[in-house]
Amino acid sequence: MFNKHPKGLIPAALSNMGERFGYYIMNAVLVLFLCSKFGISEEKSTLIYSFFYAGIYLLSLVGGLIADRKQNYKGTIMAGLVVMAVGYIALSIPITANAGNTSWLLTLTCIALFFIAFGNGLFKGNLQAIVGQMYDDLEAEAAKKGEKELIEAKSKRDSGFQIFYVFINIGGLIAPFIAPLLRSWWLSAHNMVYNAGLPALCHEYIAKGADGMSAEAMGNLNQLMSQCVGETSDMAASCAQYLQVFNEGIHYSFVASVAAMLISLIIFFVTKSQFPNPGKKEAAAAVTYTAEEKATMAKEIKQRLYALFAVLGVVIFFWFSFHQNGTSLSLFARDFVDTSTIAPEIWQAVNPFFVITLTPVIMMIFGSLSRRGKEISTPRKIAIGMFIAGLAYLFLSVYSLIMGYPSAAEYRELPIDQQVKAGAWVLIVLYFLLTVAELFISPLGLSFVSKVAPKHLLGLCQGLWLGATAVGNLLLWIGPLMYNAIPIGYCWAIFMIVCLISMGVMLFMVKWLERVAK
Repeated sequence: MFNKHPKGLIPAALSNMGERFGYYIMNAVLVLFLCSKFGISEEKSTLIYSFFYAGIYLLSLVGGLIADRKQNYKGTIMAGLVVMAVGYIALSIPITANAGNTSWLLTLTCIALFFIAFGNGLFKGNLQAIVGQMYDDLEAEAAKKGEKELIEAKSKRDSGFQIFYVFINIGGLIAPFIAPLLRSWWLSAHNMVYNAGLPALCHEYIAKGADGMSAEAMGNLNQLMSQCVGETSDMAASCAQYLQVFNEGIHYSFVASVAAMLISLIIFFVTKSQFPNPGKKEAAAAVTYTAEEKATMAKEIKQRLYALFAVLGVVIFFWFSFHQNGTSLSLFARDFVDTSTIAPEIWQAVNPFFVITLTPVIMMIFGSLSRRGKEISTPRKIAIGMFIAGLAYLFLSVYSLIMGYPSAAEYRELPIDQQVKAGAWVLIVLYFLLTVAELFISPLGLSFVSKVAPKHLLGLCQGLWLGATAVGNLLLWIGPLMYNAIPIGYCWAIFMIVCLISMGVMLFMVKWLERVAK
């Protein structure tokens, strides 16, 4: 599996684990945390989430430009880890929100999110550019030995990015367990019990009082408060206390993210001598080009950038669909799935678990096809991934329609004993299919970018890939809007259609993309 790959691959992946840890903490808790802490609507919470996750990837363009201009990839990466740590430190301070401080506290929270996003922008694309440079160097060394060695070296790039991807997801596997464990421990220390639906009812009671709530909602609040807090003579005080303890437990999970950033910083600093510096290498090489070579290169660069932007246009819609795992799919886990034994945040661990376990299988399949002379090109793999993502949403749509689920807003108004919950297997099947789709698109997309990117723009082009992810993330708020407005089976069907159309566009361009990527 690791044979003949660059020696810096694993240290680079381990350096990325801290960032993935923080990413999956936020992916698991951010929407639910904003709702439970500030009592804001799901639509507003997911809008903040959308801008935050768009910022993570959009600011990678800025990070790539900084690294390319300064020709200091390693320094930019380390600065990114420090800036992310500052953002997580700000989020870890457990200040209770109330009517008097909500405005400035929400603003402070958004500023902390900006620090995390900007630090991620400095870090993420540039580390991926360094991994791409490792394989450029591997291929250059192989070319000196002969054509056979060069072909073998080129075949390592896709699998190398898959190895990189599986290792960084170890942090993502651990992270979703941290917030629920800390929150449940903190609730237990105050003689309280976790319930996913209780914070929203507490906020509704504080805002409206008993007279402003429907009879069904008030009945649900009394039932859950009795189960999670005990008998109470002052409902308003009990609601405020439950919200305070509930959210303090989540704040403490961000302390773990700070520790993860520092561990990643130490790993990168200790191993940075193993990594190439793309900027410095290309700056030295550029002076050897003749005018004729530069003209030829300019034409080739145009073709490569056209191909890059074509693929980016398609994958926008994959990320729009896939990253619903932190918005509408997280809300689905909270509202429609039985969370009496498994907190909704923990379901975010299913995706990195499948990344880790399925990547070796998919690599074996791709390796076997390659040895038999039937290698599937990277653009075709991306098209297959879009098809599999469509299958995931087809499954969830059919299941929701069979169950007769209404919109989420209507479902939450039902008395608790009339809310038919889905079994855990539904989310396992869903995330299995989405993860297979991800493995056909995300690491192989990174590999495709490293193949077609002009060598002096590696950081910027990796930033463009992440920028396409940002555009997809800017659309994430649409999912929760549909989730609360129409029967959720129709909501999932729309995502299915988006994925299948994207697959068709990719297949239409595939032969051209294959020529450019050679």
